[in-house]
Amino acid sequence: MATAPTVFVVESDSCEREAFQRFLEGDGLIVESYACAQDFLNAFRPNREACLLTDADLPGMQGVELMQHLRRTGHAVPTIIVTGFNNVPLAVVAMKAGASDVIVKPIGRNELLATITRALAESHDVSTRVAGQKVASEHIACLTPRQHEIMVLVLAGQPSKCIAASLHISQRTVENHRASIMKKTGALSLPALARMAFAADSSARLSAIR
Repeated sequence: MATAPTVFVVESDSCEREAFQRFLEGDGLIVESYACAQDFLNAFRPNREACLLTDADLPGMQGVELMQHLRRTGHAVPTIIVTGFNNVPLAVVAMKAGASDVIVKPIGRNELLATITRALAESHDVSTRVAGQKVASEHIACLTPRQHEIMVLVLAGQPSKCIAASLHISQRTVENHRASIMKKTGALSLPALARMAFAADSSARLSAIR
């Protein structure tokens, strides 16, 4: 029988760390959990089918920094960043740094498993990653030019009041557009929207190269 994939969990909160481990092991995954990035790095052995589930806010080396360190040392592991709130700048930085996804607590069972499954698939299947970029591009393409403009400003961290002033429209109009953007794309959070927009942008760049 093939060995089950490993999920590395790096979470400083012991209750959450243990909850992640119990839940994922209950779904048949092998889990190794650590309280901080350094503990993980001390124990890490590469060349396994695996993904990394790490909290963004860790003592010492942060979640995104851990992912970047692995990439610099030639041991890139598909990484899911977990954050406690809708931190759009963090999501953008994480996606640009190569994160598979950014998810917001509390995390539903289906969302967590789907995210882990996608990260594991992308680790060894280029076609899966390309297909995901295609779907993201289709969602983003559904937006009107004005909605796309507002989405870019939202993901840049601009509040609705500032967006309204810069575009010379009412704040209510901006809020309506934001609601429509989330509905059209199916994004359940701003970090999810950031992931989708980044994937769509990556797909556009690949198309341009071809």
